[in-house]
Amino acid sequence: MSSSGASSNYSGSENPLPPPSPEMALGFPQSTFTYEELARATDGFSNANLLGQGGFGYVYRGLLPNGKVVAIKQLKAGSRQGEREFQAEVEIISRVHHRHLVSLVGYCITGSQRMLVYEFVPNNTLEFHLHEKGRPTLDWPARLKIALGSAKGLAYLHEDCQPKIIHREIKTANILIDFNFEAKVADFGLAKITSDFNTHVSTRVMGTFGYLAPEYASSGKLSEKSDVYSFGVMLLELLTGRRPVGSSQSSMDDSLVDWARPLLTRALEDEKFDTLVDPRLENDYSHNEMVRMVACAASSVRHSAKRRPRMSQVVRALEGDMSLSDLNEGIRPGHSTVYSSYGSSDYDASQYSDDMKKFRKLALASQEYGSTDQYSNPTSEYGLHPSGSNCEGQLSKEMEMSRRTKKDNRGFDGSKSFSESF
Repeated sequence: MSSSGASSNYSGSENPLPPPSPEMALGFPQSTFTYEELARATDGFSNANLLGQGGFGYVYRGLLPNGKVVAIKQLKAGSRQGEREFQAEVEIISRVHHRHLVSLVGYCITGSQRMLVYEFVPNNTLEFHLHEKGRPTLDWPARLKIALGSAKGLAYLHEDCQPKIIHREIKTANILIDFNFEAKVADFGLAKITSDFNTHVSTRVMGTFGYLAPEYASSGKLSEKSDVYSFGVMLLELLTGRRPVGSSQSSMDDSLVDWARPLLTRALEDEKFDTLVDPRLENDYSHNEMVRMVACAASSVRHSAKRRPRMSQVVRALEGDMSLSDLNEGIRPGHSTVYSSYGSSDYDASQYSDDMKKFRKLALASQEYGSTDQYSNPTSEYGLHPSGSNCEGQLSKEMEMSRRTKKDNRGFDGSKSFSESF
């Protein structure tokens, strides 16, 4: 390991970027690597050590001289998006230390090379265990343990960090699992640091279809409640075993949240879960724990961001340390607009559904994100398929062009314009 963040030994660099700021480096001065050190750790970045690839680049398994196994995340050369994500991830991950967040071992900035070195989490992702064909069924205790661990990690980002951190990419593909089925939240490339008092408005809506909160997808309004919504979708995946959206272009308009919403209401009213719960569990679960997880999922995917719980409340509810009436603001499910698609919602659900259909079709039509199987393939950097999930690049250009050329605020046959929605 070197004491310098940039090595002059690497001859393949062109237009080398400046080293990290002193503030960035001071967070972990012992954790800088040269390109050569990481090449040796991965046997020359061999395919045998390739763990997966995503929008950022490639992830390799590496073995350091001290015997520590690591995951090395390598930025694709020339990727502007990857450079932004690299800087964001180094800045943010150096601030956080929690047992349910993947920890950073170090980084490499060598010429045009950008690499992050993480602890290696050996048991793949939650997406893999829930959705990969041929896998053993993830049992109920493991599902609850993963939900609770992920919730604790996210609560730490939202409430224990100063300033707080919004992850923006909470999904099953970014929850890494160890052999004890402890969960670790990963991938901070899209995360935002924000104040406690301001809702961030983003000009680029980035995230993964099926997990985007309505207010974020429609207007770019980003808050910690956007993460809560994404976490709620993840809870629905744990409960139902279903993916958040359809697995092909013909079924891409299918929404897990829309399908589950009436079932959640009925389940919480009569405490019968047969139509909701993953049939692979064969009804082998704790009734009380199921009630708590269903209540957490239902409250987390409310259309109104203001009515969603804080992640610390979700943690307490999952642990049984909080009354579900407090989680639900004392209102019975199905008896107010809390669970409804309309009324006091921050954003009309039918408009959200229409906009998301156009959003998906635009993404599928673009060359960069045109794969019709992007929903069925793993979307994590630990899966072996490119994610195609971040709504940037060509998609952002087309949306920005739509904004600039819009003559008025009406569009799509008189409805609210797609560009206005984003």
